[in-house]
Amino acid sequence: MRRAITSRWLLKARTRLDIPVFLCPLIGTTSSSAPRSGALVSSRVQSAPWGTTPRRCLHMQADVPTAVTPLSEPPAVLSAPTKTLPRQCRGCGALSQTSQPNQPGYFDLSRKAVQKYLGADEPSNHRSRSRSEDQIYEDALKQLDSKKLEEQGVDMEALALSLGPPSTQLQTPPKKPLCDRCHSLLHNHTGESIYHPSVESIRDTLFESPYKYNHVYHILDAADFPMSLVPKISQLLDTMPLRSKNRRSRAGRFYHGQKTEMSFIITRSDLLAPTKPQVDSLFPYLREVLREALGRVGPGIRLGNLRAVSAKRGWWTKELKEDVWKRGGGGWMLGKANVGKSQLFEAVFPKGRMDWDPSKHQITIDMEAQAQEEFYRPAEEETPEIQDDFLDDFSLLPPKPKEIQFPEMPLVSDLPGTTASPIRVPFGNGRGELIDLPGLERSGLESHVKKEHRLSLLMQSRIVPEQMTLKPGQSLLIGGFIRITPREPSPIMLSYSFTPIKPHVCRTDKAISIQNQTGEVNVENIAVPDTGEKTRLAGSFKLEWDVTKHRTGPLTRKSAIGLDVERLPYRVVSTDILIEGVGWVEIVAQVRTRDLFAPKALPDIEKTEAATEPVREMSAMEQLEAVAEDTSKKTYPTPLPVAEVGPKDLFTPKALPEVEKTETSTGSGREMSAMERLEALAEESSKKRKLPLLPTIGQELGESDWPSLSPIDKELDEPNWPIVDVYSPEGKFISCRRPMNGWMLNKPKVTAASKRSRPRKSMKGAKKLERKLKRERAATRPAATF
Repeated sequence: MRRAITSRWLLKARTRLDIPVFLCPLIGTTSSSAPRSGALVSSRVQSAPWGTTPRRCLHMQADVPTAVTPLSEPPAVLSAPTKTLPRQCRGCGALSQTSQPNQPGYFDLSRKAVQKYLGADEPSNHRSRSRSEDQIYEDALKQLDSKKLEEQGVDMEALALSLGPPSTQLQTPPKKPLCDRCHSLLHNHTGESIYHPSVESIRDTLFESPYKYNHVYHILDAADFPMSLVPKISQLLDTMPLRSKNRRSRAGRFYHGQKTEMSFIITRSDLLAPTKPQVDSLFPYLREVLREALGRVGPGIRLGNLRAVSAKRGWWTKELKEDVWKRGGGGWMLGKANVGKSQLFEAVFPKGRMDWDPSKHQITIDMEAQAQEEFYRPAEEETPEIQDDFLDDFSLLPPKPKEIQFPEMPLVSDLPGTTASPIRVPFGNGRGELIDLPGLERSGLESHVKKEHRLSLLMQSRIVPEQMTLKPGQSLLIGGFIRITPREPSPIMLSYSFTPIKPHVCRTDKAISIQNQTGEVNVENIAVPDTGEKTRLAGSFKLEWDVTKHRTGPLTRKSAIGLDVERLPYRVVSTDILIEGVGWVEIVAQVRTRDLFAPKALPDIEKTEAATEPVREMSAMEQLEAVAEDTSKKTYPTPLPVAEVGPKDLFTPKALPEVEKTETSTGSGREMSAMERLEALAEESSKKRKLPLLPTIGQELGESDWPSLSPIDKELDEPNWPIVDVYSPEGKFISCRRPMNGWMLNKPKVTAASKRSRPRKSMKGAKKLERKLKRERAATRPAATF
């Protein structure tokens, strides 16, 4: 269309101007009937090298007497690729391949984005022909006099817009395409998870690090913290021990010529509280919970390397980015699947710092300074990117890519197991690189959920829960396939579900039928069929943490009434039930103090084989002898003088210990005097063990609190905690932790509309009804007779 329009004004301009034919050969092909000076035309046409060669006309004029048969167009042939596929997919890190369509890293060569990157998206003959013709057209326009063309009515601005960009203009390189699996994840939210690596393979990958100084960032998810802690973490701590509380402990050690340290990063902390100061106030709680999750090594660790960040809200990500930059070397993102590693990777990666000049004190291994980002050049001057000579089939670490200012970041997806292979992204002109490792297997809970509901298991935003009441005989259902049932006898409990799946409260028998998928109650169960047959008891959890101070409000607040908790006639106890990869449920109960510390019944003593034999009934004479023997064994206390003990202590059990023989007494069995009895009573009371107070959120009873008690004695002396039983598929995916009091931080907003009381009911209708009833009673009353 553009050439058809330009040919018209060229023909018009040629009739009024003397334009050399060699500057625009298209003029000679448009028409041959224009008057021209013979000498000028003949001389210039002879000098033209293409004047005697046959030309194919773009337009055929109507007055041409001879018929010209157009040449047949050659078939469009795709040009040969001028580039090769990248070494690995920039989204998942899998090595590029074109043989297995269902595996990560597969590139479909017929996809438009892949053809554009390879330079094979246009037919070669059409592209070369159009480019050569455009070049001739642009060169001819540059030789024309713009003033004369404007006098003839030619719009030069329109012609300038038709000119293409100059060949010297720098072009940005084309964007690397994603593999077919990442393309489906990004645009269609569909895909299959990878086979998750083991802890041993992650450890072997860390050993292949080319850096002398390495730092591992262990990513933990705030939704089910601390269930996302890597199992067998002690195996990794052998080579990267955490600093103990000993003031002489060293910060790190060298193993096999490398020094590796570890930090714990709690990501998605915006799920815990609405504001940053509230999350910061939870930091001591998070540290203690992590200390308990580390097991026997936890109490002796400082845990000064713990951070709580939010890539979504930008909380503490700038500080972590500067930490990554200052450390340099190898930074490794380690964690379970779908905990937010790739999203945090993009937030803390130090981009655009290639202009940094490496210091002479910077120590690295096998790294050289990289050149600055190069602009895209024509394909003839490019060298292939893939060199198979550098690909090691036995290496767990992929090749190092070229460093650029603003590299492509790993793909962020809700599918667990998006990253298939380590993704290495260097920064700082050789200062270091950040490596995103594949996620370890986190949970198999999604395999028990219907495919259309699997994305709903992931908590994507903060939950404002609804307060639900669990009365005796009721249970709480989470998604229809996880059941929380208080054990009888149980007090009234309050539950707060911090999960993205819907909770439901009903009778226990109905809840069992819904969970087993055998009932006809209209309650949604998102589990796949036959999951009810696999339901097992996941555990029985005690509400053993005292939250009375947090729940009583002004009663125990120092600025208000300021009562001591020990003076209250009740206790508020709580616990958090964790669902792996989903969230948590807060359970709270209020119990009376005397019921909580009531003595427990002794456990039934198992009968021995001898005791199982039938017991022979005693005769009357034997029964009398047994009664006489029991009477002779009884001892009666001797009254103490009133002056020494007091009237209140007479014949009391505490003031009358058993008669004991002193060490210096002889066989005569001398009884103790009144003073000796008082001394023995004081000594006995001092030896009595004092019961410990209830553990609060910042305190937990350990083995040192029960120094000389057997397991049966511990069970008897322990308070009567309320207990909840949790049932889940295969009896897995459930745990508990000390309560975070999430309800106190995530209550619904109190607005003026919520404070507004219910409007008072009008009494007009009630008065009318009362008068109507009065008339009806009067009408039905029998008339009085005189």
